[in-house]
Amino acid sequence: MSNEFGRQLPSMSGPVPGPASRALARRIAAVECRNISGSESPPIFWEAARGANVRDADGNIYIDLTAGFSVAAAGHANPRVTDAIARQAATLPHGLGDVYPTRVKVELLERLAAVAPDPLGVTILASSGAEAVEAALKTAMLRTGRPGILAFTGAYHGLTYGALAATWRAEFRKPFSPQLYGGVRFAPYPAPSPDPDVAAAGSLARVRELLRDAESSEAPIGAIIVEPIQGRGGILVPSPAFLQGLRELCDGERIVLVFDEVYTGFGRTGRWFALEHAGVVPDLLVVGKALTGALPFSALIGSPSVMDAWPPSTGEAIHTSTFLGNPIACAAALAQLEEIERNGLVARAAELGEYVEARLRSWRDRFDVVGDTRGVGLMLGVELVAPGEPERPATETAARVVRDALRQGVILLAEGPAANVLAVTPPLTITRDQLDFALDAIENALSA
Repeated sequence: MSNEFGRQLPSMSGPVPGPASRALARRIAAVECRNISGSESPPIFWEAARGANVRDADGNIYIDLTAGFSVAAAGHANPRVTDAIARQAATLPHGLGDVYPTRVKVELLERLAAVAPDPLGVTILASSGAEAVEAALKTAMLRTGRPGILAFTGAYHGLTYGALAATWRAEFRKPFSPQLYGGVRFAPYPAPSPDPDVAAAGSLARVRELLRDAESSEAPIGAIIVEPIQGRGGILVPSPAFLQGLRELCDGERIVLVFDEVYTGFGRTGRWFALEHAGVVPDLLVVGKALTGALPFSALIGSPSVMDAWPPSTGEAIHTSTFLGNPIACAAALAQLEEIERNGLVARAAELGEYVEARLRSWRDRFDVVGDTRGVGLMLGVELVAPGEPERPATETAARVVRDALRQGVILLAEGPAANVLAVTPPLTITRDQLDFALDAIENALSA
């Protein structure tokens, strides 16, 4: 056991949330939109993080099983990343976007071209995953001239309007549905099944039907956008045949295949990209989150042939933003990618994932509330269901387990449309002792 912050086991000094977090909750309620941070129970407020540890405003130290929404792949506040941020901030914190580029932007674009699978290598930089998704949808429109989009049930692509139109969950869509683009159709994402290939075949059959139906509509489909593994959809891992079948349906000219790897990219699944598990390369690849490990940044990486659908610049880019290719974010991304490679974190995610997955499988027999365990690398999920009723999600139980784990010093989130899938997605730097402690804490909560 280490006493170094980042590699520590939890150290709890009082109730959770403590008085400092409660005071901050009262303050934020007065100044932030109530839809964002408010909840029936006050949250803990983070004050510091490093490695796989988080310290809250009351001095409690936690193990983070979320990696900050999968951002901190190389650990929170990775020293080489933070040093790169500080150096760049002291030298050139802001450039002039698409008008006068910076050297560090060129270096990052070259690095992304090197790490992306062939033939991908032409990039549009952005600030959020949703923004990069919208760049992908624009690219597909330019390439195909076909405005329709095919997405999938359970999909989460972001909450800006273009991305929201391709996001499945009703609670996000319904309040804004009159303003959402109507040319999006949804096919079923393969559900967990004893025979994943059969589930894939069923989904692909429906995809083909929707493609045919859309041909005679005002919005024939020009883009299929899919998460190779659904994260917020409940840690769903389809058969490789599913992605392979989508690739066969997309020629890159009339229909463009877009993979949203904002959650899964840069080592999370034990490969640089989740697409490698299926041996499929899309026309467009969307990445973010772990790209910098610290700052808002994302990218759309496409094949030259598809990206050439964009016209050459005549002095005014038709897709840009003030902070496009921000130098600090570029420097952070270069350092983050170097840390993932230098520390062998992709292989480490695969190794630790096998260890954790084996332990999670044992829970199916030990706890009658555990209906399924699934995932790959350090992107793993534990589905909780009503005992004896595997089709009924145990949402309240999952919420209780998350609360109980937090009191034991473990930060855990529940994913899926019913919020009943416990997600194990820690920093790829997490120690074995930290993992064991965190899994023990979840077991204690499941036993309660």
